[in-house]
Amino acid sequence: MSDLDLDTTARTILTENDQGGYTIPTKGLYPYQWNWDSVFVALGFATFDPDRAWREIEMLFEGQWRDGMVPHILFRKDDPSYFPGPSVWGTDGGPIPSSGHSQPPVAASVVRDLVEADPSKTTLQRAAALLPKLMAWHRWYLAYRDPDNLGVLAVIHPWESGRDNLPDWDAALAAVDVKDIGPYERKDTSHVDPSMRPHKEDYDRYLSIVAACRKVGWDPAEVARSCPFFVADPGVTFIFLKANRDLLNLAERLGQESEAAEIRGWIARMEEGAKRLWNEDLKAHVALDLRTGKQTNGISSASFLASYAGLTDDLTLSALQAHFDRIAAKVRYMTPSYDPDHACYEPLRYWRGPVWAMINYMIARGFAEAGDFARSERVRRDTAALIETGGFAEYFSPVDGTGAGGGSFSWTAAIWLAWASPSRANKAA
Repeated sequence: MSDLDLDTTARTILTENDQGGYTIPTKGLYPYQWNWDSVFVALGFATFDPDRAWREIEMLFEGQWRDGMVPHILFRKDDPSYFPGPSVWGTDGGPIPSSGHSQPPVAASVVRDLVEADPSKTTLQRAAALLPKLMAWHRWYLAYRDPDNLGVLAVIHPWESGRDNLPDWDAALAAVDVKDIGPYERKDTSHVDPSMRPHKEDYDRYLSIVAACRKVGWDPAEVARSCPFFVADPGVTFIFLKANRDLLNLAERLGQESEAAEIRGWIARMEEGAKRLWNEDLKAHVALDLRTGKQTNGISSASFLASYAGLTDDLTLSALQAHFDRIAAKVRYMTPSYDPDHACYEPLRYWRGPVWAMINYMIARGFAEAGDFARSERVRRDTAALIETGGFAEYFSPVDGTGAGGGSFSWTAAIWLAWASPSRANKAA
C-alpha cells in the first residue's frame, strides 16, 4: 500500500470510529471515549477537519468531574462488550458515567498545537473556553496526585498511567491484596490473543484497587491517602510538565497573567521534583513507589520523555542518547516500551515491550526540541515503517514489526496523519 493509500486509510479509520463528536479507539475492544486517545486523535483530525479536532477535545471535557478531574473513560453508553463497565466503577463525580481516575494529561499540549496551526479569533475563543477547564484539571493533579508537594505525579492504578501492565508496576501491584472483587469475566481476551494482554493475576489486582477506591466513594484526598497503589510515574510526570509549559503559552497568549504566574510555579515545582525519579545507577528516570520509597530498576519508553518535558541538561540528554543507541542496536524498530536488556521484557505483551506510535511521537518531538534531529527522525521513520508493515495496529513488535492488539486503531491512524506519514514529513520540510 502506498503512503497516499495509507493516508486515505488513516482518515477512513478516524471517520469510521467517530461516534458523533467523539472517537472510540477501535471497535469491539474499546467501545467508549478514552481520555488520552481522544486527545491524540484530535491531532489526526486536525490534518483534514480542524473543527472536528476541537470538538473531540471539547467533548472529552464534557465529562470533567466537579473536582476538576478528567476521567480516563467516559461511558457515554453501556456496552456489554467491555469490562469493567460503569457499574463496576460506581462513580458519580461528573455529568457522564465514567471511570474513577484520570489518564496522562496531554490535552493542553494538543490545544496549543491547534492554536499554533490556526491562531484565528475563533480558535483563540475555543482555547479560551478550555483554559479554565485545563487549569482545573492540572490543579486536581497537583492536589491529589502530588499531595506531599514532591514535584512528581503518582498514579493510583496502572490504568491511570496509560501503560497498564508495565513491569514498573509489578512490585507495587504484588503488594495489593486481592479482595472485594467477586467473580468476573474479562472481555479483552475475547478480542485479542491472551498472550498479548495482562495476566489474570494482574487483572485481579486491578479490580481490587478499583474496589478499594469505590469503598471510599472515590474521594480524591482519601484515595491519595489510602489507595493500596500509589506510584510516581515518569510518564505522567513528564507529560504533565510538558503540558504545563504549553498551558503557560496559552495563558500568556490569552492575556491571563494570574493563571500564567500560577503555572510558572507548577513548572518550577515539577522541574525540581523530577530529580526524585533519577536513578543514578541506571542513569535514567524511573518510577518511584511512594508507599515504600523504592525506585524501579528498568528503563521504559517513558524514561525517554524527559526531553519532551524540557529536561535537556547535558547529563540527562547524553544518558538518554546512550540508552537509545544501546537499545537501537538490539531491536529493529524503536522505541520498545521496555528495555530489551531487562528480564521482564516481552516484545508482544502490551506495555512490556511493544512499540506504541503515540509514545514514539512524543519521544521524537522531545529529541527534536533538544536539537537531536537524527534520533528524532530515526523514531519517525521507524514508526512509519511499522505502520507500513503492520497496519494501523494498537502496538507493534520492536523485533519484526508485527502488529498486535486492536486493529484499525484511532490513535495510530492519527499519529500517521499528524507526524509519521512521509507525505506529512515532506510538507513539514
